Amino acid sequence: MKYYWLICNTVIWTIVFGLSGIFASFFEKDKGKILGVCARNWGKAILFFSGIKWSVTGLRNIKSNKTPYFFTSNHASALDIPLAFAGIPNWLVSVAKIELKSVLILGWVMSTGGHIFVDRKNREKAYKSLEDAKKSLKKSPRSVLLFPEGTRTENGNLLKIKTGGINMAIEMGIPIIPVACKGTFEMLKNNAKSVGDGVLELRIGEPIMTGNGKKVNKHEIAILIKEKIENLLNY
Repeated sequence: MKYYWLICNTVIWTIVFGLSGIFASFFEKDKGKILGVCARNWGKAILFFSGIKWSVTGLRNIKSNKTPYFFTSNHASALDIPLAFAGIPNWLVSVAKIELKSVLILGWVMSTGGHIFVDRKNREKAYKSLEDAKKSLKKSPRSVLLFPEGTRTENGNLLKIKTGGINMAIEMGIPIIPVACKGTFEMLKNNAKSVGDGVLELRIGEPIMTGNGKKVNKHEIAILIKEKIENLLNY
């Protein structure tokens, strides 16, 4: 029952905050910024009305909610997304699979909000999407939520970190902040139709600087990100 209530809440609040944000965006100067606020409240509403308790630690590592960052998180459950949007105070957009763009209302909201869609099945299109995203982020700076494993874990263990989105952060000189979604796998496992008990925690790590004028190796950064996320999950 709790699982279906979670699904119901997700649909309801996606419609409420999505359509409200789109309407309000017609009157704003920085297109997508109001939808960023709506996304944060969307995450909080889903967790609250689904009866899911959560907390966030490490907010001091975000020097300013106006400074753009790449937040790189583990991806253990569908709950990672509302938890990250609820806990991160910055104007935040996600890197999402292209299939979501065609989902009724959700795709429209994400497109209007400036989220980044990537076709993972077509390398050439994926590369072009990231190049277009760089231009968009330069024109309208905002933070990016990235799940660099590329897919959800099946057993709770952190997968290999992919470098596509990370390389974009390096090329733009944007700091990378490792993030750990703790407890989401245990509460809602992949393909499970039940929601467990417990308290979720969003753990925010220290920034990894990419714009220091030195050449940065994306593979070394990927290894470092994985280490830092694992440390956040296990402390």
